[in-house]
Amino acid sequence: MVFSSLTYRNSDPVRKDANNDASACIGFLQRLVQTPSLSGQEAAVARLVTAEMHRLNYPDVRVDRIGNIIGRYGKPGGPILLLNGHMDTVGVGDPGAWTRDPFGGEIIDGYLYGRGSVDMKGPLAAMIHGVGLLAARGVELPGEVIVAAVVQEEPTEGMAMRVLVEEEGVRPDWVVLGEPTNMQVARGQRGRMEIKVEVLGRSCHASEPDAGENALSNAARLIFGLDLLGANLMNDAVLGRGTLAVTQLTTVAGSRNVIPDRCDMVIDRRLTLGETPNRALAEVETTLQREGVRGTVDVSNYRSVSYSGYETSGPEIYPAWLLAEDHPLLRRACDSLERSLGRRPPLRTWPFSTDGVYTMGMVGIPTIGFGPGESRRAHTSDERILLDDVNRAVPAYAALVVDLLHYLARPNR
Repeated sequence: MVFSSLTYRNSDPVRKDANNDASACIGFLQRLVQTPSLSGQEAAVARLVTAEMHRLNYPDVRVDRIGNIIGRYGKPGGPILLLNGHMDTVGVGDPGAWTRDPFGGEIIDGYLYGRGSVDMKGPLAAMIHGVGLLAARGVELPGEVIVAAVVQEEPTEGMAMRVLVEEEGVRPDWVVLGEPTNMQVARGQRGRMEIKVEVLGRSCHASEPDAGENALSNAARLIFGLDLLGANLMNDAVLGRGTLAVTQLTTVAGSRNVIPDRCDMVIDRRLTLGETPNRALAEVETTLQREGVRGTVDVSNYRSVSYSGYETSGPEIYPAWLLAEDHPLLRRACDSLERSLGRRPPLRTWPFSTDGVYTMGMVGIPTIGFGPGESRRAHTSDERILLDDVNRAVPAYAALVVDLLHYLARPNR
């Protein structure tokens, strides 16, 4: 199906003469990467984002209660398209594993290096400058685009979007996530939950271990059973198999010469379509019983305070989601990107979790992902992004906004 001539008249000039504008965002991206922004510590980057939106003549820029930066452009009262990108990053990890300064923003052989360059300051910069193209040209839209630069996505994906939708009253018709896709289009992901297990034992002096019950030994036996469970989890034809991994183990004992009477375990559980949190908990409880291990199983809860001082809490449960292959958002986005990029982007899913767990997974707002950068480089040492892709993404986002909003505004779509 072909878009209306109105869509072409508005979006084609953006595609044709945006090269100089696209390159202008690289300096902004460097400043973002050179500014550390661990989750809960995004204030400095938030100021950079706010200043850049003002410099690009966004007509409405504000900070919401949790610290998200919200930039708007277009015609209020019509359909709303939301572009989502997060400002926070994970930590550097072992500094010795890096060959480049993680906060240097160095450009070498066409790549920009640094923590957050791929996940996801590169895509965020491209989104902000893409809408900046529309503002610079005074492109009239039949609705409104919102660029939401959100906080604390890394530890609690979807939480900041929940605040924006449920507490700030922003309800978009469609959402485009800027997480890296290597210029492909993502339509879903597996879900995630964090399970905490308390493995129990009985303490005694370590010189007489048979007088007690070693909680750490019990935990080791349980881990073996969980490995067997993980090999037999449900599989979805598109999203793949659910997974289970023990990611943390902590003993509780009076000293190092005491047999521990408790061992706390954290499980990262990835949920494919068809799996539920209750089922995942029951599977772990059954494994405890089968291995003869005493303990308790529950869902972890997060508690966070944003840089703005806003407190939130909730269970560490993030559902799987998948947009149908024939959904209008997916078809229209691929049509638009094919014209911008010169090829039809392949469809894919993400291996990790995103803010789509809330927008699509919890409240059913149609959501896709498109962004520069290779997802496999996220969270790695020497994280880097190809600048040619960032430059191509700028006009692609601009045209995507125009094309999707014109489709949403059609009376009989």
